[in-house]
Amino acid sequence: MPKISHKGQEMPESPIRKLVPFAEAAIRKGKKIYQLNIGQPDIKTPEVALNAVKNHNIEVLSYSHSAGFETYREKLANYYKKSSIPVEKEDIIITTGGSEALLFAMGSITDPGDEVIIPEPFYANYNGFAIASGVTIKPIESTIDTNFALPPIAEFEKLITNKTKAILICNPGNPTGYLYTKDEIKQLADLALKHDLFIVSDEVYREFAYEGAQHHSIMSIPELSENAIMVDSVSKRYSMCGARIGCIVSKNKELMATAMKFAQARLSPPSFAQIASEAALDTPQEYFDDVIEQYTFRRNLLVEGLQKIEGVKVAKPRGAFYCIAELPVENTDDFAKWLLESFEDNNETIMVAPAAGFYSTPNTGMNQVRIAYVLKKEDLERSLEILEKALKQYNSQN
Repeated sequence: MPKISHKGQEMPESPIRKLVPFAEAAIRKGKKIYQLNIGQPDIKTPEVALNAVKNHNIEVLSYSHSAGFETYREKLANYYKKSSIPVEKEDIIITTGGSEALLFAMGSITDPGDEVIIPEPFYANYNGFAIASGVTIKPIESTIDTNFALPPIAEFEKLITNKTKAILICNPGNPTGYLYTKDEIKQLADLALKHDLFIVSDEVYREFAYEGAQHHSIMSIPELSENAIMVDSVSKRYSMCGARIGCIVSKNKELMATAMKFAQARLSPPSFAQIASEAALDTPQEYFDDVIEQYTFRRNLLVEGLQKIEGVKVAKPRGAFYCIAELPVENTDDFAKWLLESFEDNNETIMVAPAAGFYSTPNTGMNQVRIAYVLKKEDLERSLEILEKALKQYNSQN
């Protein structure tokens, strides 16, 4: 029998999606599941984006430029300038989601065997992108005790070798919701300049900052222009996860010329989705004001509810719409499966994302889960009630 590649065997399952078969089986049994496991907002996509597609009179759905529509890139550059990110349309390549932007970045700056330093826990697919690119992740652990703040820069420096090519961060963070301070971004910038490294900053949750906190982009530091690579996406900002439109942004001309070769190899990003994404840039500020108000309310409801459950510890996020919670169980993988297979309260249960998959250090985060607060008030309240009952029952029989 032909053999599957070593790379294929090493490719990790998604900690977010690997429980789907268990959820499907539970649904077939008639259970209702409150999905706390995935960052799929229930916020409506802006009408201006949907209408742009509905009202378009396309007769031939043709390829776009490999870098994406020029009109979209120009409009996107103007959006970034309003956020103190001084870029031009030539500094932007539109990609098929932020995921492709990350793959383009990895492919452009690393060779097999190279290393990338990433604070963990981190977005689980970074593991997959690294394996696909033959890259070794050097993790540096942030902790729930510090709300998952940036680890000391001295700890980063200890990990730097002649194989280190980049530091990768997610700001605000998935799965932690941590929002890096201006000083933390400056410390990373100084380190990158000192050791001539790239910084890849995944900023897809930029709009989601709470309590008056401000997002500080890696692209806003002028002296880092040759070292900074930003990854972005419309998925969360406009509740357009299914559009699969993102971008890679950098002032480094050689880097962007290299990324363009990867873009040409996949021909072009999807045309209809670009039409929707370009139109979404006209979304009024009131939309974001309402969304931030809604997520702030949900965050407070969830965090305060979790803090009331015996044995649960939770970090309070200042961005994105996730939090990490430590539960009074040894293995949240087992607990998450049990919730779907063996537990119900009035024929209802919850689905959570075990956090071990958000680490690359083995046997780390085994008692943690990521919870997405993308559900409405009543559903979050009911989810908290179910979680408290489930923990009592699970621990009474284990």
